[in-house]
Amino acid sequence: MRVFKEVTDPSVLSKRSSIKGKTVREAQKTFRITHVDQIVEAGTYLRVHVHPKRFPRCYDIDWKSRIIAVTESHVVLDKPAGTSVGGTTDNIEESCATFASRALGLTTPLRTTHQIDNCTEGCVVLARTQEYCSIFHRKIREKKVKKLYLALTAAPLPVGIMTHYMRPINIAPRLVSEDFIKGWYLCQLEVMECKKVPWPDATVGKAYSIEDCGWPSRDYAYECKIKLLTGRTHQVRAQLAACGAPIVGDSMYMPAAIAQLSSPGLNPFGKCQKEYASDDDKEMAVIEWISQHGKEPSVAIGLQACRISWDDGECCYEARSPWWRCKCNVGSGV
Repeated sequence: MRVFKEVTDPSVLSKRSSIKGKTVREAQKTFRITHVDQIVEAGTYLRVHVHPKRFPRCYDIDWKSRIIAVTESHVVLDKPAGTSVGGTTDNIEESCATFASRALGLTTPLRTTHQIDNCTEGCVVLARTQEYCSIFHRKIREKKVKKLYLALTAAPLPVGIMTHYMRPINIAPRLVSEDFIKGWYLCQLEVMECKKVPWPDATVGKAYSIEDCGWPSRDYAYECKIKLLTGRTHQVRAQLAACGAPIVGDSMYMPAAIAQLSSPGLNPFGKCQKEYASDDDKEMAVIEWISQHGKEPSVAIGLQACRISWDDGECCYEARSPWWRCKCNVGSGV
């Protein structure tokens, strides 16, 4: 950070030819080198990612088979679990946008309009132009985009609207509270139905690298249809786990849900939260609660964005059957 500030100081930038026609703020913006013949001005601050996050599953997928729809303005993809929608800061190559663009033979790369977690599968809308990207973003802001999810949970959930408040810190795990806390983000979803189904068999679980998180009973799981009312990162995963019904294979949130089963007062934001003598005691409890969470899943969890629609249903797309209903494996290119 010190070096970055030094090389982007206004007194340094003013001496560069690249500043011409730009404000200092514009000249200080970072940009990505995407071509080997791209010219970089002498003295430019460079950040090189020598160990980028990788997404090897991109090379196992039959991407053409995952295309749901192609229109003049957008492409709808049935995103496979274990892949990134638009890539990461250190890896934009191994992404759904890149591989779907190649599968369709497009000369202009597809653009991301929204995100779902890497470990989640299902419907994703990719824009063919910057203009439609902006249009779709506006539809999301105006709440014209409707999303339905299928979640495979380890315990049953009651039908109805579920409300939590999410801590406004952009770091996983995302913590949620059942009580209102000033400054925390409202999270709401509606459980529309919940039915008992068999727990995924070992073969399917192995094919999708489903983590064994130690849930005590694995005879049955519960398939829930969920309408997303707000769209926060990890929202479905965090809310369901907070209710004692974590998603199957969710190695980040299920361990904490298991810990809460054996020690109900462990969650400082749960129903059985304790009274703390001081703010320091509360902060220590929060740190302990965070430590009960695990790592991010490697491939899939029991969560699918099964349907997306907008413009009052004029545009409506559905994903294929979720992985837990399939008798297939990752290597088959699904």
